[in-house]
Amino acid sequence: MTTNNWNVTIVGAGFAGLVAARELEALGHEVRILEARDRIGGRTWTEERLGHPLEIGGTWVHWMMPYIWTEIIRYGQRLIESPVPDLALWLKDGEVQSSTSEAFDERLGELQDRMFEGSREFFPYPHEPRHIFTAEGYSDELRERMRAADDTSIVEAVRAAGFTDEEADLVQASWAAAYNGYLDGASTLMAKHWAGLCDHRLSLIDEQTIKFKIEGGMRAVYEGIAGDIKTPVELGTVVTRIAHDDAGVTITTQGGAEHRSDAVIVTAPIGALKDIEFEPALSESPSRTIAEGLNSETGTKVWFKVKGHRSFAAYAPPTHALTLVRSEYFLDDDTTIFVGFGPDRTRLDVTDVAQVQDAVRYWMPDVEVLESTGHDWGEDPYSQQTWSTPRVGQFLRTWDDEFGRRDTRLQFAGGDLAKGWNGFVDGAIESGLTAARGVHAISRPAGE
Repeated sequence: MTTNNWNVTIVGAGFAGLVAARELEALGHEVRILEARDRIGGRTWTEERLGHPLEIGGTWVHWMMPYIWTEIIRYGQRLIESPVPDLALWLKDGEVQSSTSEAFDERLGELQDRMFEGSREFFPYPHEPRHIFTAEGYSDELRERMRAADDTSIVEAVRAAGFTDEEADLVQASWAAAYNGYLDGASTLMAKHWAGLCDHRLSLIDEQTIKFKIEGGMRAVYEGIAGDIKTPVELGTVVTRIAHDDAGVTITTQGGAEHRSDAVIVTAPIGALKDIEFEPALSESPSRTIAEGLNSETGTKVWFKVKGHRSFAAYAPPTHALTLVRSEYFLDDDTTIFVGFGPDRTRLDVTDVAQVQDAVRYWMPDVEVLESTGHDWGEDPYSQQTWSTPRVGQFLRTWDDEFGRRDTRLQFAGGDLAKGWNGFVDGAIESGLTAARGVHAISRPAGE
């Protein structure tokens, strides 16, 4: 069966897809949204677990993230602050060390300054990450250094910085959580780009990426956007093939149904694009990225509840199942909910209390884990990764060819492809807006 008469089809009902639909409807387009999951939100997912609303996916936002901040204001939300831990804990030669969080942050900031080297030169306009390649006045030498940084892993950068073993462990613990994967294949340019987006200051990176949350949860915003869209979201609709030419687009879904549109915006994560057939086939650069997968396809995130009110942030190198845990909620029943991140989802079953207990005992042997939860985003067929973090060599080709084009009937969007906060909700919104305007330029609404 073939359905027709839709201006634009959007694949995916995460932030990018929902915002693109709202923008296109405002411009007069008729929009169809196809979502593989049985819910909206994509890799943002607010759900009641452990006796508290938790963000199973994307969590932290900030007023200096321009796109999500606009949505927070639009839907009448406010921010709440993650608690400042009383203690920072880390390992040195297998022994637990501790200090105040303030003293630890100051020390880590000094170390991270070495990791941010070059960020001011590489990203003079952080929301235009390729600016020095597209604008005049920048030397070939600078461009080559930026390419070299993209081809350098975090592990290689740590070795070159001349850190002590303890310092290297601290830096790698921090970035293994941020990259949500192993660091031997992770491009250093993402770390430098984050620095550019945060005035090259670790304190502001921490503020923007792990300090403030939406009081009503991410769902308050993504449900708000969905409520402003006229067309219903078709849940449980898995796209398997997309064919496009100058005349339009045909989208085939699981079971063989076909949908005709003037244009399509694909917002599925890069990790899931390997399960969609494109006709004509995508060019070499995006095909290579899809085949490689992103650095974050191995990562994990866990929420767990412990007995008593415990206030600490703890760090460990990527040889451990969890490289960062920190207290997030102090509940009235004298329990604390922690969030944790690890580089390898196969090393920790986030629903297994005993495994989570063992992982936390590195730092606090007396902590009693009562419950734990999470979602295996790497195993999830509709994501196959957590948030977007690039492998070596991927950062500068993220927007190559079809991924970055705005002049064809097939366009891509999503947090993975944002030019600003790549991998964050802010970036997903930015990308959705950009793709919607691109489609509008080549596919006018009926009657125009």
